[in-house]
Amino acid sequence: MGADDKIENKAEELKGKVKEGAGKVTDDHSLEAEGHADQAKAGLKQAGEHVKDSFKKNDDDR
Repeated sequence: MGADDKIENKAEELKGKVKEGAGKVTDDHSLEAEGHADQAKAGLKQAGEHVKDSFKKNDDDR
């Protein structure tokens, strides 16, 4: 996983946490749900990057 991808995914995850927190404080369920979605999206991207890294590592080991 490239450093840029890691930073982007972490930033998206943090953005989601901020939205979720703001939604809880303001009792805005829509904003809270949007924050959860942003975090899930970032998690899926990170998982995909880990899979690509795993395949790349396996190719390097050959």
